[in-house]
Amino acid sequence: MSQMDFHQITTYLQALQKSICKGIEDFDGEKSFEFDRWDKSGQTGLNGFGISAVIKDGAVFEKGGVNFSCVEGAKLPGSASAHRGEIANKPFKAAGVSLVLHPRNPYMPTTHANVRFFSAGEENPTWWFGGGYDLTPYYAFEEDCRHWHQVAKDACKPFGEDVYPRYKKWCDDYFYLKHRDEQRGVGGLFFDDLNEWGFDKSFEFMQAIGNSFLDAYLPIAEKRKSHPYGERERNFQVQRRGRYVEFNLVYDRGTLFGLQSGGRTEAILMSMPPLASWDYCASYPKGSDEARLTDYFLKPKDWV
Repeated sequence: MSQMDFHQITTYLQALQKSICKGIEDFDGEKSFEFDRWDKSGQTGLNGFGISAVIKDGAVFEKGGVNFSCVEGAKLPGSASAHRGEIANKPFKAAGVSLVLHPRNPYMPTTHANVRFFSAGEENPTWWFGGGYDLTPYYAFEEDCRHWHQVAKDACKPFGEDVYPRYKKWCDDYFYLKHRDEQRGVGGLFFDDLNEWGFDKSFEFMQAIGNSFLDAYLPIAEKRKSHPYGERERNFQVQRRGRYVEFNLVYDRGTLFGLQSGGRTEAILMSMPPLASWDYCASYPKGSDEARLTDYFLKPKDWV
C-alpha cells in the first residue's frame, strides 16, 4: 500500500462525510451540521486530524454526528491488534467515517454506520478495510427491516453471492449484548479485516457500503418521521437507548480504539444519545408493541 493509496482513501472519506451530512441536513430541513476540526500533534501518542460534524435539536434529529478522522501513531492499540498478534506494538495509520443518528420520533429508528481503513507497520505493511451499517428500531416494522436489508444485499451483490449472508451474520453476531442475551437492533452489515480481495476491490467494496447508506436509511426515515406518538412511546425510546449506551461502552471496537489510542473524547462519545434511562426490571405486556420488539424483531432472521 502506497502513500498515494492512503491519500485516495482519505479523499473519498472526506467526500463521503460531506455527502451524508448534506443528505441529512436536507432531510431534517431545520438545522445544519456544526463542523469542528481538531488536530492531534503527538501529545497523546497520535498525530493527525479529524472533522466532527454534529446536528442537534432539529426538526427530525434530536442528535446526530458524522465524524471523519485520519490519524497515525507509534503503537497500535490492543483493541485493533487483539486478533493480530503479529502487528501488536507496530506503528499504524487509520482513517474512517463513523456516524450515529438519534431521531426524536420513537417510530423512527436510530442508525449507525462506519467505514474505515487500517495499516500497521512501515515496510510491507499489513492493511485492511472494515465497516458496515446497522439499524436500531424502537417500534419496528417488517417492511422497514426488509428495505434496509435489501439495500445492503444489493450493495454486496457485485462482490459475490456469499458476501451479504456472511457479513449479515457477522453483524448479528457483533451487535449482541451478551449480558442481556439480546441483539442491539435488526442488524445490517459488518465486516472487518478485509484485504483478501486486494486493495482495489476491497476499496471498491468499502465505497459501495458507504455510498449505499442514505439509500438504506432515508426511505425508512421518511415513512416514520411524522408518526404520532405520546409520552409512553417516548419513555420506551429513552429506556431502549440505554441498551445502545451499554453496547458502545462495553463492546464497541471503535469506541475502545478511540479511547485506547488517545483520540478526541468528544468525537468518540458523539455516538451517545442525548437522553437515556435505565428503568429497574422494566417489563411490558406480552403482545404489546414494546414486547414485540424483543420477542420478534430482535431475533436474527432472514429479512430478504
